[in-house]
Order: sequence, then structure tokens, then C-alpha cells
Amino acid sequence: MDPFELERLAERNRSMREAGIALLFASGLLALFLFSPFAPKQTSTVSVTVAPSAAVPDAFAQVPIQAKAAIVYDLVTGQVLFAKNADAQLPLASLTKLLTVYAALNELSPDTPITISANAARADYPRVFSAGQTFPFSDLARLTLTASLNDGAAAIAEATAARENLSQSDMLAGAAASLNLSQTYALNGNGLDVNKAISGGYGSAYDLARLAGALVEQAPTIAGATINSSARAVSMGGTSFTVMNTDPIIDNIPRLLLSKTGYTDLAGGNLALVFDSGIKHPIAIVVLGSTQKARFTDGSALVAATLAHFAGVSSL
Repeated sequence: MDPFELERLAERNRSMREAGIALLFASGLLALFLFSPFAPKQTSTVSVTVAPSAAVPDAFAQVPIQAKAAIVYDLVTGQVLFAKNADAQLPLASLTKLLTVYAALNELSPDTPITISANAARADYPRVFSAGQTFPFSDLARLTLTASLNDGAAAIAEATAARENLSQSDMLAGAAASLNLSQTYALNGNGLDVNKAISGGYGSAYDLARLAGALVEQAPTIAGATINSSARAVSMGGTSFTVMNTDPIIDNIPRLLLSKTGYTDLAGGNLALVFDSGIKHPIAIVVLGSTQKARFTDGSALVAATLAHFAGVSSL
């Protein structure tokens, strides 16, 4: 065969081999693409409809409150269940007596004798004591909180301030600071208005809820006296005293732990309650700046709403 013919044949064979190799390479790439896990796959779209969860009823939504400020405070969790101007600083009237007794707990033992001074005996009504009568602190505190006695509160404040060697206002300020009650201060121990423009004590509903809870925790016997229709004690001189509770709704509140009323011209009607909403689950309710009568309807409405809240219903 002609040498040139052989060369052309060899060239043709090389071209065919190269074409075959290219074809095999392309086929391999195609197979790799088709069977690779990264290759796009056909997916189906599933439409999922999620049923809306049932709304939790708001038991406090329709509660009629005449008070300027109010709170429902969970003393176990620290949660505010209901609030109306709960941080507003308002006159406390006789709710100041809660601060006075709390301050005394840190300085006086239950048996510490407290004598009614001439100044305390001249306090505005309600008052029942005479100058010179002496009581153990715990007995005087029980009578004072139950019947909101101004002479008893004045005597407790005087004794506590003297023990601390402080003025009454400084002594009460220290008690408020110990609980971090930032909106609370008092000029006297009973909360009586100093004049037509200045109250004897000021605080917020939030502060007073925590104060009431602290008093129940630290002095359950004293606090417990305030849930009864009356309280009785005998002075160290042998004089017996029976006083009536100033809260007419104590029998309507389940598992009540503390009740304290307050009323002055500047404050209006105030009320502080602590009750157990379940097993050892105390709730504090405070009403400030209501009327003399409406403080009790306000408090009752908030108690009912609280019980409905824990029952998971809008109302009872």
C-alpha cells in the first residue's frame, strides 16, 4: 500500500478513537448528573392547615373598677395579673399602718411592751386606748390592724422609732427601703392626713401589694387577726379590749390571709387584701383612690376575676 495511503488510514483511526473517548466521557458525565444525589428532584407540595388555638379568656377584661389605681399581684410568681395605674403614687390613708407594723417586726419582739403615750392617745378616731395603758407588741398590732386604730399605730411607730433612735419618718423610710418600695414613704405611723394638702403616707398599688405579702409571710398571726370579725386583747394592767373589723367583706373572700382598709379625705377609699387562690398560692389585691363604699365592690370584683382567671374562664 502506498505510504501516504497508510498515513491517512492511521489518522482516520486516531480520530475515531478520540471521538469514541469523547462520547464515552460525555455519557459518563450525563450519567453522573442524572444519578447524582445533588441532581434536582421532583417534589410534591403539601398544603397544611393549622387550626387556631383556642384563646384564653381574659377574666379581667370587663371588671368595673372605680379606683384610681389597682393591682392583682401573684406573690408566688411575681406576675402582675391585673393593673390599673399600679405605679402611681397616691395617698395611703390607713394602709400606712401596714408599713408601721412591718417596720416594728424588725425591731420589736412579740412580747415587747408598748405603752400608749399621751400624744398617741390624742390621735383622731378610731381610737380606744388611754395614756399609760401597756400591751405586748403583737397584741397591740392585732388590735390596731383589725380596727384600724390610730392611737395604736401611733404608739407602735413611737416605740419603733425610739428603738432605732430615728425620727418616725426616717424609721418608716428604712422599712420601705428594706423591701425596695420605691414609691412608698410616710410622715406618720397611722396615715392620717397631715393637713388638707398632705397625706400621712404615700405609695403605689404595686408597692402595697408586695408589702402586704411580706407582712403575711413574716407575721402570719398578726395578719391573721385581720380576717376575723373582731379581735380581743388584754392590757398588761388587766383591761380587756374587743374591737370590730373595718372590712365588711371578709366573710365573702375565700381563704383570706389579710385585710386592711383605709380612708381619708385625701386618699379616698383604699383596700388591701391577701388571699390564697389555691394551695399555698397567695394573691395580693390593692385598691387605691376609690370611694368609701366602692373600695369593697372593687376588691370583691377583683377577687372574683382572679378566681375565674385560675379556673380558665372569663367569669364565675
